[in-house]
Amino acid sequence: MTRTWTDQTGVVVLPSGATVRGRRIGDPATPADFALLLAPGPAPDWPHRRIRWPDFWIPTDRADALDALHEGLRRAAAGERVEVACRGGVGRTGTALAALAVLDGVPARDAVAWVRTRYHPRAVETPWQRRWLRRVA
Repeated sequence: MTRTWTDQTGVVVLPSGATVRGRRIGDPATPADFALLLAPGPAPDWPHRRIRWPDFWIPTDRADALDALHEGLRRAAAGERVEVACRGGVGRTGTALAALAVLDGVPARDAVAWVRTRYHPRAVETPWQRRWLRRVA
């Protein structure tokens, strides 16, 4: 069953047509069906999975992060409302959204420009986040 977002703020459309919302943890938000949380902070009232991902860095456990991103992509492709959130909603969230785009078919070399155009102009904030994206596929 495909569920649509009532509020389109932060929503990006992946190449397959699946949608994912990026946002800041703790900001008021319409409910999602599943969340990938990339920072400490309040957990939403809907199902979620937390990835250990220090601010301005990359995930501390690559395998766990990729497993969580694949789960988020599967759920989004099945029509669930999936969101990705970190403290500021830009660097880690943007990197995760770019990673989802790579897993969904965007060439890794184009992922930063892709997410900056569709989500936030400063998404993917550090050189190591850009380097990590090249190893996602």
